Amino acid sequence: MAFDVGGSKGGIRPTMNVTPLVDVVLVLLIIFMVVTPLMTKHLWMNVPAKADKKEATPPPPPDAKPPVVLTVDKAGTLRINHEEVPRDQVVVRLQRMLNARADKIVFFDAGDAVPYGSAMEVLDLARGGNITVAVLPERLAD
Repeated sequence: MAFDVGGSKGGIRPTMNVTPLVDVVLVLLIIFMVVTPLMTKHLWMNVPAKADKKEATPPPPPDAKPPVVLTVDKAGTLRINHEEVPRDQVVVRLQRMLNARADKIVFFDAGDAVPYGSAMEVLDLARGGNITVAVLPERLAD
């Protein structure tokens, strides 16, 4: 019973051709490099310019309704005009409040301590109900 351990006969040894593998990997790399920037989610907002202290804003008319403000705190508690609202009722309450108003805008306020993900969840929740959301800028110290 004899076994051939090779080496002495000098036969052709098969080798793996890695060129097609490298080509496929490079094509996939290029595809991912092109597609990745397109997959990012952007939140576009218009930030108001800093007003001069000399220019006074006129007071609102006496019969004007207060604006609807949706607030989220760092614990994730949602409030509409300082009234705590459960997360599953936010859209219904906002739509009911906006149906009685001429301006259909909800102002969104989140503190610096609120996690970004929580703030985006609340914004997406409001936008899912076809509600126009305006983001309140941070108040500057005088």
